[in-house]
Amino acid sequence: MSKPSIPKGTRDFGPKAMVRRQWMFDTLRRVFKAHGFLPIQTPSFENLSTLTGKYGEEGDQLIFKILNNGDYLAKVGEDVLSSRESKSLTPLISKKALRYDLTVPFARFVVMNRNELSFPFKRYQIQTVWRGDRPGKGRYQEFTQCDCDIIGSESMMCELELVQILSEGLTALNVPSFRIHMNDRRLLQALASMGGVAEEHFAEWTVAVDKIDKVGVEGVIRELEERGLPQSASARLPELIEFRKHTNPIAALEALLPMVQEIGEGMEAWTSLKELVEQALKTGVKMEALRVDPLLARGLDYYTGTIFEVLVDDAPVGSICGGGRYDDLTGIFGWPGMSGVGVSFGADRIEDVLNHFEAWPAMSEEGLDAMVVQMAGGDFSQELHLTQDLREAGLSVELYPDPVKLKKQFKYANDRSVRWVLVLGENELATDTVVLKDMRQGIQEVTSIAEAIQKIQDSVSV
Repeated sequence: MSKPSIPKGTRDFGPKAMVRRQWMFDTLRRVFKAHGFLPIQTPSFENLSTLTGKYGEEGDQLIFKILNNGDYLAKVGEDVLSSRESKSLTPLISKKALRYDLTVPFARFVVMNRNELSFPFKRYQIQTVWRGDRPGKGRYQEFTQCDCDIIGSESMMCELELVQILSEGLTALNVPSFRIHMNDRRLLQALASMGGVAEEHFAEWTVAVDKIDKVGVEGVIRELEERGLPQSASARLPELIEFRKHTNPIAALEALLPMVQEIGEGMEAWTSLKELVEQALKTGVKMEALRVDPLLARGLDYYTGTIFEVLVDDAPVGSICGGGRYDDLTGIFGWPGMSGVGVSFGADRIEDVLNHFEAWPAMSEEGLDAMVVQMAGGDFSQELHLTQDLREAGLSVELYPDPVKLKKQFKYANDRSVRWVLVLGENELATDTVVLKDMRQGIQEVTSIAEAIQKIQDSVSV
């Protein structure tokens, strides 16, 4: 018999991890709702044609395709099979695929439901996505994204609100020393143009530059050469890296201004970034949480304006959030001109960061609020009634299922991190009282049921 296993890049989540993850999702959901975002859900898989061509050449290769039902090779010609050419074969045997992100399905959703939506439309979505990345630290093939997007407005107010949400959400999640990096694809386009990169090769340039933190300047230069781009495409990368060292975003923009003015393009993007930073600081976003990064690229093809990425100092993983402005993503589904902008919280990487820094709040690790002991020879109906009274008081409670020795029941309570254990012995049943044992402090008292419930409620609400 083979040993049970799960695919690489996936994980099981036990009760402790799930309690923490639910706390994380609930925390972000409160932030999204406070800003007026509405929830939606989309299917776990989409038509393959919906997803392909939206994520760049490398992204498309990471999409998990789903084989057609039945004999999927029945209608494939011998010429295609013998050619061993996957690009020709794949469309014939796979019409569906697992979603790669939540943004493209969101654009498809908006186009299909535009007559029922009010614009600007603000949605949040917390669901699983799949990517065929090579598994590694902080890199999973199945993971959860927590997205919020605003579509139907070109106002910079939308970007500003998303910066606020990033700051508020990560602060509420206890994420330490996070930095919201910002750039603009239009500014990148100007910098690429300055390096002699033709417009049709801009996507290739951004894919290479997007890897600068992983492979360094030399690695980016090598990739640009391999792609056949001119040597000038990388000539000013070392200079641009210097701008990334500014911890003051306003100072970084001022230092970048002469270069932007020199190339004569990207001034509109530079002005928008400056206004975004200034307004974010006015709303209370901390200066140390903001960075302007002229080399921030984000390799997805659909971004057209402001782009975001969040990093954490000394974290074991890379970016934990990302997003940006997309001017015409709905256009690929037949409804052009609907500009949108959104950000995505990477739940799994945030979880990795909180684990690394041991930054989880104590409340996210608690088990049951209370447990009722089942006594050998006791009154089961009264124990069951007590359990129900506690639940009706808003507490999470469990009645131990078997009348076994108290030592075993108390051990179970400790294993479940239950602080309060209630016992109905003969004396308690006769006097309408209960033994309330505090497992944390190791003391117990005899009290009325109403007082016991109140005491547990008070401790839970602290």
